[in-house]
Amino acid sequence: MIGDTPLRVLLVGNGGREHALAWKLAQSDRVEKIIVAPGIISPIFSKIIIYILIETQLTRGWAISGNGGTAQSVPKTSNKKISVTNFEALVNLALEEKINLVVPGPEVPLVEGIEEHFRKVGILCFGPTKEAARMEGSKTFSKDFMKRHSIPTADYRNFTNPDEAAEFIKSAPYNVVVKADGLAAGKGVVVASSKEEALDAVDKIMVGKIFQEAGSEVVIEECLEGDELSILAFSDGYTIVPLVPAQDHKRIFDGDQGPNTGGMGCYAPTKIAPQSVVEDITKRILQPTIDGMRREGMPFVGMLFTGLMMTKNGAKVLEYNVRFGDPETQTVLPLLSRDTDLAQVMVACCEHWLDAVKITIEPRFSTTVVVVAGGYPDAYAKGDTMTLGPLEPGLEATLFHAGTKYEDGVLKTDGGRVIAINCVADDLESAVKNAYKGVHAINFAQSYYRKDIANRAFRQEAPVEEEALTYASAGVSIDAGNALVEKIKACVKGTRRVGADADLGGFGGVFDLTAAGYGGSLIIGCIDGVGTKLKVAQLSDKHDTVGIDLVAMNVNDLVVQGAEPLFFLDCFSCSKLDVEKAAGFIAGVAEGCKQAGCALIGGETAEMPGMYSADDYDAVGAAVGAVTKDAILPKMDAMVEGDVLLGLASNGVHSNGFSLVRKIIDRNGLSYKAEAPWEAGVTVGESLLTPTRIYVKPLLKVCKKGVVKGMSHITGGGLTENIPRMLPKDMTAIVDVKQWKLSSLFNWLKFKGQLTHQEFARTWNTGIGMVAVVAEADWEAVKKELEEEGETVYRIGHLRKKADDDEEGCLLKNLQTWD
Repeated sequence: MIGDTPLRVLLVGNGGREHALAWKLAQSDRVEKIIVAPGIISPIFSKIIIYILIETQLTRGWAISGNGGTAQSVPKTSNKKISVTNFEALVNLALEEKINLVVPGPEVPLVEGIEEHFRKVGILCFGPTKEAARMEGSKTFSKDFMKRHSIPTADYRNFTNPDEAAEFIKSAPYNVVVKADGLAAGKGVVVASSKEEALDAVDKIMVGKIFQEAGSEVVIEECLEGDELSILAFSDGYTIVPLVPAQDHKRIFDGDQGPNTGGMGCYAPTKIAPQSVVEDITKRILQPTIDGMRREGMPFVGMLFTGLMMTKNGAKVLEYNVRFGDPETQTVLPLLSRDTDLAQVMVACCEHWLDAVKITIEPRFSTTVVVVAGGYPDAYAKGDTMTLGPLEPGLEATLFHAGTKYEDGVLKTDGGRVIAINCVADDLESAVKNAYKGVHAINFAQSYYRKDIANRAFRQEAPVEEEALTYASAGVSIDAGNALVEKIKACVKGTRRVGADADLGGFGGVFDLTAAGYGGSLIIGCIDGVGTKLKVAQLSDKHDTVGIDLVAMNVNDLVVQGAEPLFFLDCFSCSKLDVEKAAGFIAGVAEGCKQAGCALIGGETAEMPGMYSADDYDAVGAAVGAVTKDAILPKMDAMVEGDVLLGLASNGVHSNGFSLVRKIIDRNGLSYKAEAPWEAGVTVGESLLTPTRIYVKPLLKVCKKGVVKGMSHITGGGLTENIPRMLPKDMTAIVDVKQWKLSSLFNWLKFKGQLTHQEFARTWNTGIGMVAVVAEADWEAVKKELEEEGETVYRIGHLRKKADDDEEGCLLKNLQTWD
């Protein structure tokens, strides 16, 4: 570790991104020297720039440097003319100058292995290894990585044969994007508007070799629809810290028309990704990416740039870059607070203690507008004279050079993306307005810039009913329920007595009659309700099935512990008793008890005026069952890696998540008595009121043979919350969701609610109402016996030892099949 040693930084690269990095690094008290390689403009240019600043009063807001002026206009900085891939010369320079931190800017040196050259001589390099850099260097590698780790992305295929690629395009059921596998200077992606355009792209890339060997293999993927955003995130291989989401503008012309470029402008933060969305992306995409790379032996250190598409089904990864983006860097770095030391953050990443560093973002807005040479991204002129006019006072502006040079005492263009201006303000409208004020001060022949940067942020906001929903947005918080359980555990434990542990968190409570002095087996008690599904019964005026639901919710919780239900009690509460409704409900309870093989031995009807609205009613039930000690489940000690997960099909939504169901129904203006859009000939209410499946009798039959190690009733919290309840702490369930198909009802709910995969998986059962753990040698026999009892059974996954203590207890694979 270099501790508090002063930092001497070698910054590799000479574009606008590198200018922004030098500008921010120079603000660090720890940094005493910055060398930028290659720096290509002489100190004479810097003197001229300083003269221009004074004469035109640009010092009011402008900070001028970039590839042409970093040597004099960025403090502590000098330039060296060395190629970004001349690793031997760069290492020699670093040793001579006592450099102790190297920051590569472009992707090419990273993909070619610059990190290893500095690691061998003991110099920290803020960037990934050559192996990890394949995440950007090879599109096929990164897509296959995402598939292996269930990271949401577009459907895709890899091809090395152009004829096979063409056949796939002709038969693809969607518009496609064609991507050259290797680096192509940001030009290797063709978003095809037709099959003919896609076929032409394959021909040019694979046959015409317009990108040379970078196009020997191509990725052809589904063209996703939605808004794009970019997230830059620091990583030390374990911890990942995202910065504010930014939205780049790749197309050359206004309205997102024309060919892709390296980036025409950017703004941050975006309105389409509030903090809750960023947290979801971090949990479902960024952290799994970092964890997956480490587990594959290539821990990622540096800046992970993730390009995302915000689809109706949540965020999906478009691509990974393994370095700072351009112009995202020029947009996001100005939002880092003055007390956030970029150099210290980079050192912490290299030395794997990022979680100890504070990174603070200013609650402001940033906009960057790029000015390019006429003709870019195709053929464009170089060497045009540039002038900088006076800037309106009061703008918080920073000018970043990218493609400029000094020649014969004159500032000239020397690239496609010539120069960019960034402005920061308290609101996005001001940041955009001020950036365009600054653009007018930049003049050179045939200059061009987009006039609509951040236009997507100012579109008429979608009505509330079009926003993606969550269970929490419907008024129900699974996290709050979990927090309550944790909060009350201590007081519940205080009620312990001989025969009962008085603990919470399982599917039911156990009482040992022998320990209490009465002899006999263990008895199990469960209590539950039907929830807001009762509201659907009220609105549909159909009350004969929710009683079955009440029994099912309790007896299914009994059977997962290996217990046979013995008897059931219910309580029906209302403001004013409607005899017909109550009779219908209790008839359903009786039917549920018959299906479960238990007796309905008592109940309570509570008429409480003023406690409920109008004709509303509520119900709760309790079931008691018995099991011998040697048969109680789960048998956690018997579970081993490789055990099989069997999923039993549900009858639909069952009895959880109806607050969100009702919100989606309301959003779409449906009546519960109208025909269901997902099922012909059935009303919305009739379909939703399909009762919860009671699994007791078939499961007890296989449990008595001793072949079941554990079971989970998939209720509120879905697969991800319920499966871990039966597992030992060192075991993870790997569930492959492509093993069963979503019903038309679940497809409709997910699409109309625009739920993310994670929210969908933790709200409903998604088609699997019960999960059982059995040995690899037993699963086929168990599946056959359950099917003979009328169940639909799938092999949905397996158990695996946890790789880390903090790993999730249930990991879902192939979530893209839910799209």
